[in-house]
Amino acid sequence: MRDSLALSGPPLPRLWVAIHLSRCVMSRVCQVSGKRVQTGNNVSHANNRTRRRFLPNLHERRFWVASENRWVKLRVSAHALRTIDKNGIDAVLKELRARGEKV
Repeated sequence: MRDSLALSGPPLPRLWVAIHLSRCVMSRVCQVSGKRVQTGNNVSHANNRTRRRFLPNLHERRFWVASENRWVKLRVSAHALRTIDKNGIDAVLKELRARGEKV
């Protein structure tokens, strides 16, 4: 009875399983602006609609914070980069901490 419940195929190598299970999956959300994945349709010439995802333009960037004398790594969108250029990294970090985000 026990043999019938076994998975078919060769057993997976332990290293692959360990790497696969420990992989950190991050959501596609900007830490500053909150931009996230949007959904919509691909529309063909014949007006056939299939679902698709619009991914935000995210970049992982390091910013030097002179007041704290350290680098801060953020996952930000292109829109958030413009916001940081306009307001400064100190003001943006202050706003993030006020929202309760760990930076």
